[in-house]
Amino acid sequence: MGLLWPDLLLFISLFILFACVIAFNRLTLTHKLYLAFHFLMMLWPLGQLAANITDYPHYQNFFIQLSFVAVGLIGPGWLCFVLFLTQRSSMLKPARLAAMLAPALVCIAGVIWNPNHLFFEMLAGDQPMRKYGPLFWVLSIVQYAYLFFTLIQMFHELKNDTSVHRRKQLATTLIGMFVLSGFSMLDLLVNVLLKDYLPVVPGLMSLGILLSDICFILAIYRFGMFDILSMAQQDIFEHMTMGIVVVDDNGKVLEANRGSGSFANVTKGDHFEMEKFLASLHSQEGVGEFLYRYRHYPQERLQTELTLHDQRHVSIQISPVLDHTKAVLGRIITFHDVTELRKLVDEMNRKNEALHERNLELITIQDELYRVNQKLEQMAITDSLTGCYNRRFLMQQLEHEVLLNLRYRIPFSIFLFDIDFFKHVNDRYGHLAGDEVIRRTAEIVKSQLRRTDILARYGGEEFTVYLPHTNREQAEHLAERIMAAVFDNRIDSEQEQIGITISMGIVTEDNFDQQVDDVKEYLRGLFSSVDAALYKAKDEGRNRAVIAQVN
Repeated sequence: MGLLWPDLLLFISLFILFACVIAFNRLTLTHKLYLAFHFLMMLWPLGQLAANITDYPHYQNFFIQLSFVAVGLIGPGWLCFVLFLTQRSSMLKPARLAAMLAPALVCIAGVIWNPNHLFFEMLAGDQPMRKYGPLFWVLSIVQYAYLFFTLIQMFHELKNDTSVHRRKQLATTLIGMFVLSGFSMLDLLVNVLLKDYLPVVPGLMSLGILLSDICFILAIYRFGMFDILSMAQQDIFEHMTMGIVVVDDNGKVLEANRGSGSFANVTKGDHFEMEKFLASLHSQEGVGEFLYRYRHYPQERLQTELTLHDQRHVSIQISPVLDHTKAVLGRIITFHDVTELRKLVDEMNRKNEALHERNLELITIQDELYRVNQKLEQMAITDSLTGCYNRRFLMQQLEHEVLLNLRYRIPFSIFLFDIDFFKHVNDRYGHLAGDEVIRRTAEIVKSQLRRTDILARYGGEEFTVYLPHTNREQAEHLAERIMAAVFDNRIDSEQEQIGITISMGIVTEDNFDQQVDDVKEYLRGLFSSVDAALYKAKDEGRNRAVIAQVN
């Protein structure tokens, strides 16, 4: 029985590790693959133990075959697991996987069949002794070929992976592979090739399996080698505040996270009926159209927003799950509580409305200010009684206009006129009648001018007219017309109609040979000349125009 204890203890150790992996890890695809591989490794010490316990040759033969069947699957098991580990599982397509497993399956068939004891033969004796044949060596070579190919994959990944953490994972796994292969070679050398020269050392292969598995467990817990992506996805799915229900094409619930419980009380395996869920909310806008499209257009993405009985606002979205032919396999239904978002949107809309109203008020105030500014600007440049421009505006315009006229040799004229005997009108008819005489006279003169001419009240009953593009002949003709229009005009008063005349001085500038250095001084000279002509017209009897002489 002394030879039984090593394999028994090693089997118990492997089984404990196997139980720990199951107890402390959530099973992913990579976990499941590892556990299957771990179970294969456990069969070797189990088979060796059972073969040494029983005294029946038939059972001994069976357990020895079981051990070597497990050994025959360790090579392809390592290879498949390493391909998953290095994220190259795409190589495991059905045809390629069948070709990969074919050598191992042929060897296993040889182990089970054992024709003419070509794999092994049980020898008589106190302890179960075995004689190995050619198929045993074929199995060994095939397993080492799997190991060699697996090592190539590992070294390739170590060479190309730049992540230090990832490289440590792979290196630890690689050590485990070397430990297993080393102990298997030692077992082959001591207990098979040199069995006639050296004493049998039990449990070498089992010890190698145990040590390699410890390396692998170390990689699991120290470096987190297993696939955590699906676990992370499951954690996210379960802990999302958004409710998620996955149903098949018949409405059967395939999955529902915790968040869905506050919206739809369904569990895995229930039948989810959207019509029943929305029955009490059918009066809300858009529900009927949403249900119609849900029933008749399963391949469409749908979305609606509803108010539940507890006054929560929920956004429901439907996303179809389609296969490669666009056939509907199922639907993902999400429930998102948008109550706070709706409150924020409503509050923002109220603030926007208040802001819009405030903006309208500001626009109204701005328009009013604009009109006031226009009015003030108009008041600043016009005479309040006649509506004509005032003297200040006229002089500003003339400073600019005269320079342009002199530069481009454009003739212009200026009238200066006043109302004859205006003091007599004020004294006889009153100042109100005098104001009306001034206002009506300005209107009459303005009616005779062109749009480009500028009429300004110069002061009191005096007015000035600036006439651009006007030579002396044109100025004289216009002056006669203005004087005739004023003479023909009659102004009503309380006592009688008032007839007035005007006296006018005219100055025309068509001499462009002179040099103007100071425009203000030049204008003072022009107005001095036209003022002299006005007084000359008064001295000669009034109701006439006199042409000024420009030096």
